[in-house]
Amino acid sequence: MPFAKKITLFLMDGSPEGRISCELSNWNGKAYRLPKSSIRECSDRPELDNPGVYILFGRSDTVDNEGLAYIGEADGIRKRLLQHVEQKDFWNDAIVFISKDSNLNKAHIKYIENSLYEAAREIGRYQLENSNTPTRPTISEPDTAEMEEFIAQIKLLIGTLGYKIFEPLISKKNPQQRETFYIQAVRGADGQGVKSADGFIVLKNSIMASSVIRSFTEKYQLLRDKLLTDKIVVPSEQGLRFTKDFLFSSPSTAASIIMGRCANGLSEWKTKDGRILKALDSE
Repeated sequence: MPFAKKITLFLMDGSPEGRISCELSNWNGKAYRLPKSSIRECSDRPELDNPGVYILFGRSDTVDNEGLAYIGEADGIRKRLLQHVEQKDFWNDAIVFISKDSNLNKAHIKYIENSLYEAAREIGRYQLENSNTPTRPTISEPDTAEMEEFIAQIKLLIGTLGYKIFEPLISKKNPQQRETFYIQAVRGADGQGVKSADGFIVLKNSIMASSVIRSFTEKYQLLRDKLLTDKIVVPSEQGLRFTKDFLFSSPSTAASIIMGRCANGLSEWKTKDGRILKALDSE
């Protein structure tokens, strides 16, 4: 059974829209949420000149407004973030993690960077803007145990600050996801999915319609093309198959992409016994 946690948030600028520091009881780390517009003001925080890891967050301009993230490390966090202000355009917020006792060395932060990158890539909620996979250094067994604990606290605080980059799409603890919904339609459409607080998740191995009707909207066509370009959907013997669970913004968007025509997901997604999603929501 997980223990209760005490987390302290401090509004450094007196506003929830400004800089926020975040501390967890009995942890030697500290987190900061720093808006891009406030990075130049951080000269008053000498601890941000220490080694640490950071994640930049933003949104794409594509039709699905996809979440974007960049995971990095630096010997001096503030200096690196100032470089990103000039060189990277996509991000709006940075989440920074440092050690309060200055106990993180270069190997430690490289280990954390690699672990966070691999976890975020596996979960797939955000498109990662890293051009290369961060390298994973070899560290001692005691250091590995210490860093794994540090990483677990990072994941907890990231979620607390409102970013689900390390939260699996499918969770057995989520009561919404105990019911699976189905679509079977013309042109090979054969989808399975579950509800999500963030929209609707189409499950791995679902089959997308092989073609679309003439009146299919440009918005959905662009999203369909992107799924194919990113190899989230690939040709297979069964048809156009999803290679992973994928989160759509709504049940209707998910149904429209699966069926190749504009559709109302509340009535198209059904349980095995024929109940529509809208009816279950009403219950």
